[in-house]
Amino acid sequence: MKKTGFDSRKYITMQSERIRERIRQFGGKLYLEFGGKLFDDYHASRVLPGFEPDNKIRMLLELRDQAEIVIAINAGDIEKNKQRGDLGITYDTDVIRLIDVFRGFGLYVGSIALTQYADQPSAAVFEKRMTALGLKVYRLYRIANYPSDINFIVSDEGYGRSDYIETTRSLVVVTAPGPGSGKMATCLSQLYHEHKRGIKAGYAKFETFPVWNLPLKHPVNLAYEAATADLNDVNMIDPFHLEAYGETTVNYNRDIEIFPVLRTIFERIYGECPYKSPTDMGVNMAGFAITDDEVCCEASRQEIIRRYYKTACLVRQGLASEEELQKIQLLMRTTNIEPQMRGVVPASLAVSERTGAPAAAIELPDGTIVTGRTTELFGSSSAALLNALKVLAGIPDEIKLISPTVIGPIQTLKTNYMKSLNPRLHTDEMLLALAISAATDENAMHAMEQLSALNGCDVHTTVIVSSVDDNVFKRLGMNITCEPVYERNTLYHK
Repeated sequence: MKKTGFDSRKYITMQSERIRERIRQFGGKLYLEFGGKLFDDYHASRVLPGFEPDNKIRMLLELRDQAEIVIAINAGDIEKNKQRGDLGITYDTDVIRLIDVFRGFGLYVGSIALTQYADQPSAAVFEKRMTALGLKVYRLYRIANYPSDINFIVSDEGYGRSDYIETTRSLVVVTAPGPGSGKMATCLSQLYHEHKRGIKAGYAKFETFPVWNLPLKHPVNLAYEAATADLNDVNMIDPFHLEAYGETTVNYNRDIEIFPVLRTIFERIYGECPYKSPTDMGVNMAGFAITDDEVCCEASRQEIIRRYYKTACLVRQGLASEEELQKIQLLMRTTNIEPQMRGVVPASLAVSERTGAPAAAIELPDGTIVTGRTTELFGSSSAALLNALKVLAGIPDEIKLISPTVIGPIQTLKTNYMKSLNPRLHTDEMLLALAISAATDENAMHAMEQLSALNGCDVHTTVIVSSVDDNVFKRLGMNITCEPVYERNTLYHK
């Protein structure tokens, strides 16, 4: 069984109370900039074993009666059809998805903030479409010389020109499809408008990482740097907090760089800044819910290795820069991490070297490593997955779970009719064949019942897998990595 190092229940209790305290601090109205993912935070669940991916949503549900959500989206991102890398959908489509998800949890979505608006045609179409769906859309106009010209920013021509977002609850959570969407600008614009109306309101920031009360070079914080290598985020000691309190805390470069500007904006709006440091602005309590530091350290080291392989594959595919990979390699050298410390890596490489063909390895919850080789019937990913299900079900290796009478017609369909050059079954095809066999075979049924046990398991392949296999592993909740090489030496890879 995998060890846990984080107490989710304690976290949810402490986090919700911390936000309530901040609401009281500002007289009953708080704009909370929510960084990262509000739900499905699998990075946090990997580096803090015991952290549930929906913890932050569950925490907000504790504040359901007080909270409303504003979703910010950059009008420029709509114009550029910017996509979420993890989901492959555009930001404007993701706004609709997020609204459905939040409503599904019983949370109130008040409105959409259209930031950096400058009459972009696509943004105007988006606004019209959202309005037709019964959603409130507010424009926050692009401000020249932002954020340097503070006199202009904090004026009726700056923040004052943007729409005032009408909110009805004491906690306004501002979230977005991704970074650069204008969450902070939305919060600060609202503070300006609230102040003009004589309404007392405050601002705070929620970021899970870096964890401010862990050391700078703690593996949990280094894993965050590895995860954001493409954004070039760097963890730093907060110099403002150190100067104000003599206490060492960790923040990241962008918040530290922007803090002098934020402080001046607060002073222009309120006459004084309620915060002495970027750390002061935060409300994150994750560090207080760690119950086993070494478990979290090891989990974070494994996450850094996963990020290394992911980035190496993206570089091979021309989708990431060598600089991103070099940054992660530097983090690995700093903490004496080697790729072979991920148990499925040497196991899969050994099989590949022995057979001269692609291979895969899966580490089961009890630490057992199961491998799969390439055969005439199955790709290595399919073979490893099927072997893992056998082990979990206690089925001897020599027992065939899928009848050849099922596999044969699928291969014929692939090659003769679908014009595929590869007759081997991908993971999705193998699972369908297993499901068909399960209708008449008790062993196949028992094996299929083990699929949920694969959630959280590590898998490594010696070649970059197809998008089909990659999606199947991810849908099963498995943590997949690949060697940054293709099976075939061609320019086009499907």
